[in-house]
Amino acid sequence: MITLALSKGRIFDETLPLLAAAGVQMLEDPETSRKLILATSQPDLRVVLVRATDVPTYVQYGGADLGVTGRDTLIEHGGQGLYQPLDLRIAQCRVSVAVRADFDYASAVRQGARLRVATKYVSIAREFFAAKGVHVDLIKLYGSMELAPLTGLADAIVDLVSTGGTLKANHLIEVERIMDISSRLVVNQAALKLKQAPIRRLIDIFAAAVDQRA
Repeated sequence: MITLALSKGRIFDETLPLLAAAGVQMLEDPETSRKLILATSQPDLRVVLVRATDVPTYVQYGGADLGVTGRDTLIEHGGQGLYQPLDLRIAQCRVSVAVRADFDYASAVRQGARLRVATKYVSIAREFFAAKGVHVDLIKLYGSMELAPLTGLADAIVDLVSTGGTLKANHLIEVERIMDISSRLVVNQAALKLKQAPIRRLIDIFAAAVDQRA
């Protein structure tokens, strides 16, 4: 049995066409089913539904043989014990710095001000601001990042941006683009040795499906 870890939402939705290219269909709709382990049309492949931030951990420790997760999540996790054979080029977005529209970010940086930055991407933010020589106090949040500048909790946020609509709705503006993000296929290194043939077959089919979409 091969176990694939996915998270509900955009990554799941955009992985489905890649699975379909491999001839794999879900036998249940995760939106209506309460099950966390879902069977597929391929008897030796099942899908486990976990939190997005937990996908690398499940794969690293063998709770799943492989998974699909964002580059942002991988960086925060550290990627230990994971083989990363493929950029699936799905769930594309970016990690950016955003501030209130009335906050002069460029001036604050230029003057060497110490900024309070709210984010759940602490490793990415720390490395980015350190490389720029900007002094920051990082505040770890897990959701509703846009509230932080609006309530005075932080001067800036580091968060995922897709269309920018949420920022605009909350009177925030994007001031720096840190990195582009897409989702990766990650594989447990031990599973790759023990179940080499079926996992290699899946990797090859995913790669062909990605190339076809390019």
